Amino acid sequence: MRRSIKIILGIADLFLLFICMLLAFYSITLPDSYYTHKGSELSLSCYFKVTPDNSDNTMQSLKSESEKLGEKTTLKLFGIIPIKEVYIEEVDTPLLVPCGEPFGIKLLSEGVMIVGISEVKTNNSSFSPARHSGLKEGDIIISIDGKEVSSNADVSKIITESSGRTLEVIAKRDNQTMHLLLTPVYSNVTNLYQAGMWVRDSTAGIGTITYYEAETGCFGGLGHPVCDVDTGDIIPLSMGEVCPVTITGVVKGESGSPGELCGCFSELGNSGSLDTNTDSGVFGILSSCPSKNKAIPMAMRQGIHEGEAFILSTVDGSSPKKYSIEIEKIDMRDSEKGKNMVIRITDKELLRETGGIVQGMSGSPIIQDGKLIGAVTHVFVNDSTKGYGIFIENMYSVMEEEMKYEKTA
Repeated sequence: MRRSIKIILGIADLFLLFICMLLAFYSITLPDSYYTHKGSELSLSCYFKVTPDNSDNTMQSLKSESEKLGEKTTLKLFGIIPIKEVYIEEVDTPLLVPCGEPFGIKLLSEGVMIVGISEVKTNNSSFSPARHSGLKEGDIIISIDGKEVSSNADVSKIITESSGRTLEVIAKRDNQTMHLLLTPVYSNVTNLYQAGMWVRDSTAGIGTITYYEAETGCFGGLGHPVCDVDTGDIIPLSMGEVCPVTITGVVKGESGSPGELCGCFSELGNSGSLDTNTDSGVFGILSSCPSKNKAIPMAMRQGIHEGEAFILSTVDGSSPKKYSIEIEKIDMRDSEKGKNMVIRITDKELLRETGGIVQGMSGSPIIQDGKLIGAVTHVFVNDSTKGYGIFIENMYSVMEEEMKYEKTA
């Protein structure tokens, strides 16, 4: 009898431990806020049943900490055990045109970015005025000696004409403004005054357009930011252009060596503007819709599930094609910017042509169950058949915030 009681108590303890671990897991991995399509209820795809408590006495309409109006409710495990409080906001279902067309990116940064610090050889020794002033790689120089700088030429002119005079530098680092003093020194190699720093004022590259919104003319692409190749920092955007691109070839991806799409910018000029460069992609306005595809609904992240899907991508210079993929893992945490899904290329044609995901395919739209669910963002360096994707909900919400446009009635 006692042995049976001990066994029962042991099983009960294990069950309680399991429930506690499950509650902790869902508390961490489930987001604190959700969007739902108007007229629909929140439904979560979890291994164990998790549902919102929709009883009248628990739903409260109020402002959350993020200043978004929504209904405050409690998620419950098996409809009984409270997990966490969340906010649910009903929104109109955006209709977006899935694209997959390549586009050229031309960015002019706000100010100039320091991409390298070097020594200046003088008569007696080597010295770096930039390092001595406190400047570092990744800093954005806004002005020197009271003059705004927007190009390498601007910086070079001010430095070489300084005659060694101490100059005030206004720069930004991690969104903080700094006022520093820089004293150029005379180089016995170039016979010019130098500061001992390398700067970059613009960049260009190739990506893929994810979607176009006919109602506003806005588009989203890449699914990740455009970063400086030397520092890895996001390039602060001053002005940008969208340019037509023709794909001319593919460098096939291999283990340890990601491939890339090769292309050339068209002489037809720009086809739109790039207005913002963010963690969730680049956004702007296009002069016309780049795709012949019809608009489809945007999926909310809780409606996405593991399993079959497909992407639209252009890898051979012609129109975008459908390529099959498998969604292997979904991570709904808000902290995972650009890495919300693990995807695997299963399409034999794409594997044969590219080896999987290659650079330039970033932004390729992911479609599942007739809805736009996300975009390709990264490739696994050691396995080019796999990569990450971002939720389209995340891209679209950032676009709405950054572009600050008003939809027409």
